[in-house]
Amino acid sequence: MPVLSTSISGLLVVTWDMRHDERGYFKQTYQHGELAQALGREPRLRQGNHSRSRAKVLRGFHIEPWDKLIYVPRGLATCVVADVRPDSLTFGTSLQFLLGDSPGRLDRLFIHRGLANAFYSHAETDYLNDVSEEYTPKGRGGVAWNDPHLNVSWPDTAPILSDADRQQPTLSTLFPRHPFLA
Repeated sequence: MPVLSTSISGLLVVTWDMRHDERGYFKQTYQHGELAQALGREPRLRQGNHSRSRAKVLRGFHIEPWDKLIYVPRGLATCVVADVRPDSLTFGTSLQFLLGDSPGRLDRLFIHRGLANAFYSHAETDYLNDVSEEYTPKGRGGVAWNDPHLNVSWPDTAPILSDADRQQPTLSTLFPRHPFLA
């Protein structure tokens, strides 16, 4: 099946084949029915977003109140998804993926609302995401990119960060009484 579950509930790896010929290639970015089957509900995509990041940029961890289908059609990015839902059995768990347009690389993930995601650009990278709600700043949050509880091995210890990403709180600040953080 081209949509695979992971150990974090609500995080799916999307793997459709690419068809090549003398003209170039063709591949799907998503298929509604296969996402619905994997999710056990109808996906709803309401807004498309496209960012381009230069090499050594790290964006995130962002926590948003919408589902997100990520697609990296150009470049190479280390993408990390962290479960920061305090009632989840996998709270504090993170999974790392190498996404990009090179053969053999993943290029799509489906991320359930409430999970945090971040990515690091190894080269100039286009990062597209379709989301289930139109943008509003309400309900958004973040976690420090270098949170010690998430223990992420980023490719760069001094990435280019926005001021907002530099100032994100740690999990222990957000959830000081959580048993996982004790």
